[in-house]
Amino acid sequence: MADTARARKLAERIQQVVAQMLDTRIKDPRLGFVTVTDVRVTGDLQHADVFYTVYGDDEAREGSAKALESAKGIIRSEVGKQTGIRLTPTLAFHLDAVPETAAHLDAALIEAARRDAEVAALAAAASYAGEADPYRRPADDEDDETDARA
Repeated sequence: MADTARARKLAERIQQVVAQMLDTRIKDPRLGFVTVTDVRVTGDLQHADVFYTVYGDDEAREGSAKALESAKGIIRSEVGKQTGIRLTPTLAFHLDAVPETAAHLDAALIEAARRDAEVAALAAAASYAGEADPYRRPADDEDDETDARA
């Protein structure tokens, strides 16, 4: 049975170690402004997926991805030293899609707000198709009875 609490703690520690390594020890000029957003460790603690974002354009993302791949061994050895576990997990770096997803959701929310405003403007200028109150009242029923008698 996998210990999820232990995996979660290890993931947090790996995130700290990787962020510290990228900040202080990795001096690759291709490495841009990288932020480690999340780390997910498998239940058997053998594999860790490190998610990161890069501030900049596609060229900065590609350069940072190559720099992370070339520094993977150094980072993994430092993770092994600082965590103190028997088997150091393998590391896989993945570009996090959170900023693109957030931008897409922002655009969708802006479009929805624009359409809501458009519908509200149409509703404010709308008028009834018939009378304002289309329901019969008891007084109307009496008038119908007198019309039927005549």
